Amino acid sequence: MNLRQKILALSVLPLVLAILAITALVTSQSTQLARASIATFEHNLLKAKESELLNLTNMAVSAIADIYQAADADDQVAKGKVQAILSALDYGPDGYFFAYDYDGVNIVHPRQPFRQGQNWLHLTDPDGNQVIYELIERAKEGGGLHQYKWEKPSTGQVADKLSFAVGLDKWRWMLGTGVYLDDVFAQTAAAEADLRRHIDTTFIIVAAITVPIVFAVFLASFLVTLRERRLADSKLKELAQRVVDTQEEERARIARELHDGISQTMVAARYMLDLAATKVRSGADDAADVIERGRQGLNNAIKEVRRISHDLRPGVLDDLGLTAALEALTDSFTERTGVAVELKSVAFKNMILPEARTALYRVAQEALTNIERHANATRIRVVITSAGNGPQMLIEDNGQGFTHQPGGRSRGLGLRNMQERMEYFGGSLEVRSTTKGTMLRARLPKSTYITQKPEAVPA
Repeated sequence: MNLRQKILALSVLPLVLAILAITALVTSQSTQLARASIATFEHNLLKAKESELLNLTNMAVSAIADIYQAADADDQVAKGKVQAILSALDYGPDGYFFAYDYDGVNIVHPRQPFRQGQNWLHLTDPDGNQVIYELIERAKEGGGLHQYKWEKPSTGQVADKLSFAVGLDKWRWMLGTGVYLDDVFAQTAAAEADLRRHIDTTFIIVAAITVPIVFAVFLASFLVTLRERRLADSKLKELAQRVVDTQEEERARIARELHDGISQTMVAARYMLDLAATKVRSGADDAADVIERGRQGLNNAIKEVRRISHDLRPGVLDDLGLTAALEALTDSFTERTGVAVELKSVAFKNMILPEARTALYRVAQEALTNIERHANATRIRVVITSAGNGPQMLIEDNGQGFTHQPGGRSRGLGLRNMQERMEYFGGSLEVRSTTKGTMLRARLPKSTYITQKPEAVPA
């Protein structure tokens, strides 16, 4: 991926992931809460069914209580009356009472009369549940509930049924009734379907909110990236042009110095040597003086070459460090202009990165050049310190400042170059100018130290 794609991914991807995480969390919590509510709802319905079965069973027991209590264990007449009463107790198409003896023989079953007189002890439902045997066991235990599958009279379909059975121990009968649970499960299924609809609706709402947001973020990131890219391209072109201008200016300066300085000195030395040769051939007495003047001209040319070389890259900066290079720079400035420069510096030696030393030296060189050209100063102070957060250089003069000088192209380019040198290392350049002088402070971060911060020793 290119830089623009990475920026877009870093802008949009976290938002999408956060939205998905929030949506999943909200959906999960909502689902758990809804399912707990559905389970509670189903539990309450089953409890209501159980209470209903208990009430119905008590009603049937009350209906036959007088006959049952007055009869003995083999009273067939009483048993016949109880059979008739239980068969007549009816509460809807699917509500009836049934009775079996403890051996599994059916005694009463108003909805399925074919079962009467037959033994159904080992009858099983589709789940393998021994229905009659389990109901008889509940009755022998004093009464209880049992859930199984049984044919529903109103539909003829097998459905879940919950029955309550009690024992008539004197006759060894099991009396019971039951309710079908398909309506309970239907209501639960409806609640679950409603839950799914709510979840789907939640997803649609989240999507309706998040998709425009993601698109807006994507569009904003794209526009910002496009703007920043255009701005970066513009600055890059400007920087490239400034580099070219700086190179051309430096070449022009060197060409002027070679033409006006070294070239003129060499031409004068050549004329002196030609004149000396003529005087030697003619036997003149002052030939030695002419040769000496030619030698002095060559010495001046050599000094000029050394000065230009020093301006391009001072060897003392690499050999002896920043303080020695600044001493040579200020001494040369004082010799050339007659303006005294006060230099105070800590003993950095080689404890600053070479590139950082070069940057500070170039800033000082550019500042002194600007002072020489524009400031008309009579006093200059240069202070190099080692602060806790990195090296600093302060340059002050008592010149006329920038307010009395029209802003020229070269001067503005010089200040930009100094600022860019500091910003390259994460530092800063501060310039304050008034009619009473100019103050320039260059700061570098402590990351430009090679080792620990040196002790502040005046140079």
